[in-house]
Amino acid sequence: MADDRINLIVIFGGQSAEHDVSCVTATHVLRAVDQTRYRITPVGIDREGQWHLATAALAALANGPEALPDRLEAAGDNLSPTPMLTDALRNGPVVVMPLLHGPLGEDGTVQGLLELMDVPFVGSGVLGSAVSMDKAIAKEVLAYHHIPQARWISLREHEVSPVRLTEIADTLGLPVFVKPSNMGSSVGVTKASTVDELIAAVDHALGYDEWIVIEEAINGREIEVAVLGNLETRASVPGEIVPGNEFYDYAQLIIPAPLTAEQTETVRALALQVFAALRCEGLARVDFFLEHNGRGFLINEVNTMPGFTPISMYPKMWQSTGLAYPALVDALIELAIDRHRRRRRNTKH
Repeated sequence: MADDRINLIVIFGGQSAEHDVSCVTATHVLRAVDQTRYRITPVGIDREGQWHLATAALAALANGPEALPDRLEAAGDNLSPTPMLTDALRNGPVVVMPLLHGPLGEDGTVQGLLELMDVPFVGSGVLGSAVSMDKAIAKEVLAYHHIPQARWISLREHEVSPVRLTEIADTLGLPVFVKPSNMGSSVGVTKASTVDELIAAVDHALGYDEWIVIEEAINGREIEVAVLGNLETRASVPGEIVPGNEFYDYAQLIIPAPLTAEQTETVRALALQVFAALRCEGLARVDFFLEHNGRGFLINEVNTMPGFTPISMYPKMWQSTGLAYPALVDALIELAIDRHRRRRRNTKH
């Protein structure tokens, strides 16, 4: 009997500082995938950038999803990505799920490879991934669309000087947050309450990226919304993160967020606007601040491949909205196929 399942290639690991998070995410996605519908190929990218067929994960899957370890290892038989994808395409329909966070995974690089290989993949394309990943560029695009956000200034490494940083402290006020422009939500991020701390924070952020963002600290609540879709998009119920301290130790997740009906409608609509403005597709988690006694909802950032464990905000918000984890995975794969079909109409003549 012919095997008419879709070949689902799940890529995890990667070279970013969020390698470990990706390895944990991959386990939970593989546990949720319906193996009667999908033929799974787990592929790990190690910290040096080498691609591997995750043979241990394959062996565990053969004994059932419950046999998977809590964290996959990006190790196994070495692979060259282009021949691997070419071989997969010879064996029926293929969809790639790049469960990669941060640079060299979530920033359009892997997406570009998959576009060149003409392979459907889950998530945003090259442009949406790259723009959303670069905090400075994303802020410029969102400002153009008049979407409210904290005051901010971006700098390239050669523009940094003690005089310039003192000027920025005077302009934005202290405290401020300093972030690498191309990195995950918390990696390389520092709160600075004095000019000396600002200088140190900038030096720290430049260890991750030559572009940095300095933004005013917002006194407010942290509200998140999950978005799903391509041409037609929908927003989940909002969730709230109540951090235990400035570094998110023991954060409490509240879903749905305790908001008024009007606030809920406002933030869901804003999330869809952000998703469209940044050319996102498939999925994204859109993070806001709700400023106390101030400007209302302010966009913070967008994650085009958010954490995807069952306790992560993105799937938990959809579960609270009525879409269970396995059904969410199915929806993302269907959106990948839909996007690929639509894009091919415009690129093949």
